[in-house]
Amino acid sequence: MAETAVESDQLVFSFDELMTEDAYEEPLITGGVRCHGGYIGGKYVSPRGAVRRRAIANWHRRLAADGLPVVVVPDKYVPPSYPNYPQAKFLLTEGVVDPLTRALTIISIVEGFGARIREVQLPDFDREIKESIDGTSLAHLGSGLFEAHARDEAGHRDQGGHKQMWEAARDVGLDKPDIPNDVLLRLMTGGSRGERKRAFPELSERMEGMITMMANVLIIETFADNTFTWAKQLLGDPEVSADAERAAHIVDCIARDEVPHVDYLTVALSELRGHTLCSPDGTFAIPGSEVIDTIFRGQLRGMATQRPRENRERLRTEIRQAIADESRATRIARTFEDLDAGWEFPHADDEELDILLSPA
Repeated sequence: MAETAVESDQLVFSFDELMTEDAYEEPLITGGVRCHGGYIGGKYVSPRGAVRRRAIANWHRRLAADGLPVVVVPDKYVPPSYPNYPQAKFLLTEGVVDPLTRALTIISIVEGFGARIREVQLPDFDREIKESIDGTSLAHLGSGLFEAHARDEAGHRDQGGHKQMWEAARDVGLDKPDIPNDVLLRLMTGGSRGERKRAFPELSERMEGMITMMANVLIIETFADNTFTWAKQLLGDPEVSADAERAAHIVDCIARDEVPHVDYLTVALSELRGHTLCSPDGTFAIPGSEVIDTIFRGQLRGMATQRPRENRERLRTEIRQAIADESRATRIARTFEDLDAGWEFPHADDEELDILLSPA
């Protein structure tokens, strides 16, 4: 694949450069929809990557050159998919399709919500960061990176994105299943967390809100790696999938597309750790590392403990609701539980969560 010319030391890019596409030889069409990205030499190539992937690599190298570490999500805090692959396959072999259809549909809807990242209100970086951010990924959040991310997730104009691709993977693998009519209701009632309490009220709401959102999305994108593995195993299993090869390929394309999301969010948050953050009036200053680490740890604790437990409780209820015969429901539920991998959730106060850095 021919790379668009990007100098190894280039750190400033225009919006149009970050949107530049590779010269695809054939399009990705799935579910009757022309989706983003395409094929070069028979291999799938992610969208808007001709310059973006090199830009992110350059910013990452600058972090390393400056001796700054990068934020990471330790593997031990990444919950496995639930249901796991054996559990999900068991449900399908028993004809219990609704819980999995619902799960895949919710994933597609949430991916569509990813377009909202373009609506994030950025703080006044010049006033609220003491040092210059010229030539950083931070300086490009509002001039290409957030917009590219939004287009990847929800599609753009006549091209589908991850929302449409997940729908296609579901329909190809599960042979166009009936969509439960309670999907939107479940989604709307399952995500309320109440009003967010400010951790750093001295900083602007825009600064803290941006950091919180970025930390949240980075953790979600990191956790999603297990989701991709699970979906490729399940939808790629010819014993339960209507078109195993095609369904698994669609999921693999989505997984490839998510790599630059994890990469730029990691770099941007790590850059911010190395700066001094200020109140808008300049009367308060605090190391970015203190702000990033506090918010990142808080987000990770909640997402690695509370949310997985809630998902398990909800799915167990859905399984019983999907089976009318009580004795059969009990039998299936018992076998389903026996197939549980037995992952132990981290304790909410686990101090090892403080170890969130690695060399750039």
